[in-house]
Amino acid sequence: MAFRTKFKHSGGVKDPSTFSHSGFHVGTVSSPSSNGLFNYSVNTVSQSSPPSVLAGTGYSSLKRRVPLCKVDHGSVTDWLAAMKDSSPPRTRSSRVDADDMEYNNWMESYPSALKNFEKVLEAAHGKRIFVFLDYDGTLSPIVENPESAFMSEEMRAAVKEIASLFPTAIITGRSREKVYEFVQLPELYYAGSHGMDIMGPAEGCGGHKIQGTRVLNDEGNEIVMFQPASEYTAVMDEIFKLLEEKASKVNGAKVEHNKFCVSVHFRRVNEEDWLHLAEHVQQVLRSYPNLCLTQGRKVLEVRPLILWNKGKALDYLLKAFGFGNRSDVFPIYIGDDLTDEDAFKSVARRKHGLAILVSNVVKDTNATCSLRDPSEVLEFLRSLVKWKRRCLSRHLFVGSQNILHKRAGVGLNQPLT
Repeated sequence: MAFRTKFKHSGGVKDPSTFSHSGFHVGTVSSPSSNGLFNYSVNTVSQSSPPSVLAGTGYSSLKRRVPLCKVDHGSVTDWLAAMKDSSPPRTRSSRVDADDMEYNNWMESYPSALKNFEKVLEAAHGKRIFVFLDYDGTLSPIVENPESAFMSEEMRAAVKEIASLFPTAIITGRSREKVYEFVQLPELYYAGSHGMDIMGPAEGCGGHKIQGTRVLNDEGNEIVMFQPASEYTAVMDEIFKLLEEKASKVNGAKVEHNKFCVSVHFRRVNEEDWLHLAEHVQQVLRSYPNLCLTQGRKVLEVRPLILWNKGKALDYLLKAFGFGNRSDVFPIYIGDDLTDEDAFKSVARRKHGLAILVSNVVKDTNATCSLRDPSEVLEFLRSLVKWKRRCLSRHLFVGSQNILHKRAGVGLNQPLT
């Protein structure tokens, strides 16, 4: 069941550039000239803060050169180069050879979150953990056909356990409805379309009441939702039809409607046809100055030109839980793609949290540590569950001992006889 939220002002419903919701401002980014194509220009900066939660483990603390993505005016040729740069060949096996010098050197700056799990727990001590997960390439493997990106039953069980212990959200470029079909766990929060379509239970893990617009779902349960790009529904439907028609002329191209963004997959397109596909997309976008184009791993994505991304969605969800500006919160974000970098930066700004890149190839990133593939993500989630259950068991044991002492009429520091 689809929902749309209207944001009313004195002049009626306005463009998302003018409204705020629960303290979150949604702005527009400057629109480039309509006679060109939107593409990534890479600015390289030094990132020295915040320090990694794994600092002191013997790993390198050198400043990292991180590419930051901007929507910019450029030629199709420039954009083609960016497509190649963002789509490295995935010929490496899922397990990296121990003698791979380049990858091992990279791991010194982005150490394994699994091998340093105790350090992660030390950093999270005394804080409330929130778990944020990408879907494709994180919970499920990257596959040729995006319709076949199924998660394993083992992964589903692990995510279900995580959600029973920590507030948990999936933030994905997929449509919210589509990723729910893959995951099928109603206790999670789902942020589809790169965070532009957020929905979840009104009462979260631990009985927390969630702030936000409340509606009833098909089962009559109360849920919360937030759609900062709700006014773009019609134009995204229109763009999808146009791009689908254009992409049909390029063998292997597939267009996916993700509600508030439209994805053009070129994973199955021969590299010599990438320029041809880029020209088709450019031709369509010239007529839509209120849309922008970004890219991920072998996918082009058309989105509304508003200041909203996965990082904004993470911030919104933390605020909805009542933890927006608190220092006792520890967000863990796990993702594998360019679009996850905004969420990594959001975690970094908080100075408390863990940003994990899933990759078995060398990448520049704003993450602080890494996991190699979804199998390691599964292992990390299971480790988090085991640790939390041990903590709960200890608390129950201490509580039961205190009750026994009180019933026996002895001091809490005195042993029972």
